[in-house]
This record gives sequence, C-alpha cells and structure tokens, in this order.
Amino acid sequence: MSKVPSLKSLSPRLREWLRLGHIWIGLVLCLPLAVLGVTGSILVYDHEFIALFNGGSEPARISASGQQRSAEEIIKAAQPSAPQGARTSSISLPAEPGEPAVVRFQRQGAQQGPGGQAMIRIDPVSLEEVTGGGNIMPQWMRVVHQLHGNFMYGREGRDVVGWMGVVMLILGVTGLVIWWPRPKRWKAAFGVSRKAKGMLLHREVHGAVGIWGLAVFIVVSFSGVYITFPQTTAEIVKAVFPAERDLRALASSVRVQPVKDAQPIGVNQAVGIAESDVAGARVRAIFLPARPDQPIRISMTREGHEDGAPMISMFIDQWKGEVAQKVDPREFTTGESIMAWQRPLHAGAGLGWLYRFLVFLSGLMPVAFAITGIAMWLYKQKAKRKMKAMLSAPAE
Repeated sequence: MSKVPSLKSLSPRLREWLRLGHIWIGLVLCLPLAVLGVTGSILVYDHEFIALFNGGSEPARISASGQQRSAEEIIKAAQPSAPQGARTSSISLPAEPGEPAVVRFQRQGAQQGPGGQAMIRIDPVSLEEVTGGGNIMPQWMRVVHQLHGNFMYGREGRDVVGWMGVVMLILGVTGLVIWWPRPKRWKAAFGVSRKAKGMLLHREVHGAVGIWGLAVFIVVSFSGVYITFPQTTAEIVKAVFPAERDLRALASSVRVQPVKDAQPIGVNQAVGIAESDVAGARVRAIFLPARPDQPIRISMTREGHEDGAPMISMFIDQWKGEVAQKVDPREFTTGESIMAWQRPLHAGAGLGWLYRFLVFLSGLMPVAFAITGIAMWLYKQKAKRKMKAMLSAPAE
C-alpha cells in the first residue's frame, strides 16, 4: 500500500516562510477578500436576493398562452418603450413557458455594458410590455455588482479584483501546505474536535473549512482571475492544454463584408438560417450588430442543456444570408472547453443546483477565514504578552 505523500518533507525554512506569508497576507487583505467573497455569494443567487429584499416580489411572469411570436415582432413591440435614439442590441427569448422575452437597447453615446442599456420585457405571445416583478435590478444590487467587479473604482479597480483572485489562489495553496497533517492524523485533520476551545477551536475550524471547500475555492478563484486577465490566463491554459482559438475574442473578431446598395436580411431570416444549420437546437438569444461589418450572433441550446453552460454561437452574415462561423461546444478542444467554462464556473452556473450552492458557500469562506485567522492571531499575541510579562517579572 502506497503512502500518502507528505508536504511535511518541505524544508522547515520554506514552510516557515509560507506560514508567515499566509498569515500576514490573510491579515492585511482579509477585509477586501471578505467583501469579494460575500458579494460573490450574493450574485450566485441574485434573483432570489432581489425577490427577498425587494418587497418579496416574484420574477415577472406572463399570463397569455399560445404560440410564441417571432423575434422581429417582439423587438417591434418593445421599441415604443425604448429610450429615444437607442438601438436594439439584443433579445433574450424565454427559457421556459411563462417567462417574458427581454429586449435590450443600447443608449446613444453610452459605453457598452449594463450601465448604458435599457431593458424592456415583452410577453412573447400577446406582445404586451410586462411590468413589475422582482427581476429588475435595484440600485443596491448594482452596488453589489460593482463591488464584486471593480470595488466601485473603474478599470483600475477591476485589475485590483483580479489580483485579489491571485491572492486567493496563493492563500489556498499555502493553506494546504500548512494544513497538511502528519501520518495517522488525517481523520482528525478533516474535522473539529468537540473538546476544542479557544485557539485550538479556531485553528481546527480554519483548517476544516479550508480543506472541505478548497477545490471549489480554487476553481472560483482561478475563474475570477481568468475573467479579469483573460489573455494572460488563456496563454497559461494553452501552454498545458491544446486550444486553437481564443473563444473570448472570437465574438468580437468575426467580420462580414457589407455589400453596397444591398439590403441585409432581417432577424427572422437569420434565425431561420441558424435553425436549419443546427437541427433541433433552440434559439435563446440574438445579438444585433452595432456596425455593418459585424454579423448577427445567435446563441442556441440543444435538448438537455443546463442553464449557464456554454451555448452554440452562430454568426450569420446578414449580407450574404449564410453562416459566417459556427462555434459549437461539442467541437471544442480541451483548452477551449476549459476557457469556455470559466465564467459559468465562477457564477455557479451550468452544473446544477449542488455546484451552485457550493459556489455560494465558497464566497463565505473568506469571512470564516478572516474571523478564525484574526482570532488565532489575537490568541498568539495574548500568549506572547503573557510570556513576556512572566519573563520580565522579578524573581521572588
């Protein structure tokens, strides 16, 4: 029977440096790390939290039943409520019966992103505007998004958040080295003794929380770094796993050639081309071009698709009326799959309710680490003061 490899074999000097680095990085950065963790947990269940704290309102539902209208009809129904001069940027079709379609408009002169968008919900059967419901983002949830995304400090803050993800990875790895138990102590290292009190209690809770949540904590931290620094992280992934394409950049890099004096095809025609190319797939979202040289992008899912998992992307040349490019998750290389899954993994999406809940818990781990870590440090300081007082006390 092979023995479990021991990280205790590392040199005492290296282990001490790792321990000190773990302690002081954790103490100094515990507050921003806790903010990132808690806001991340909230965002995992954002719609549920909005419903809970926004008057208990449920997500908007539709009452009409019947055949869903076409994408062009839904867009046309939303246009009277759109801001003056705004262009239609996308339409999300219902994932389930009873849900409204969502048409997004980009305000003129506004930067790309949620801040420059107006969102109109339309009943896809009756074409009436849907109002009310708890799935419109309130201001407090926007603050949560900004805190988690950039500490409310723009591009510079986004980079800081990315480096906090690197810090979390470092703390996870060094924590594993510090936690690694001696032979015959493995069982005890995974739990908390009923008799543990004071310093020992905090140490055991710190270690147990860390080891049980380590895998998800590392996955979520790495995916956060990828989202912030996609090019650098993608190069690291591609150095280990094959990946021919940069899927993140692909959506913005596909170009079409406008035809002079020609009329581009409409949204319905583009949808028809996509559906005929991918038999049995369902259209979930349509992204309209901002410029003539950009294609219409259509996101589609197959039967059994888990919400949040990577979707099929069809790029339709609206001038030639044909598929310009097709990106299908079933055809991804290992590296491409890893990169495509980073955002869903970070958001707790695409792998079912259990993984979503584990990601929620992983966001609370920095709070548990901060409480137990600070408590252990205070206990040590108290012990040092007591020892110093004893040594300095005059002998009787």
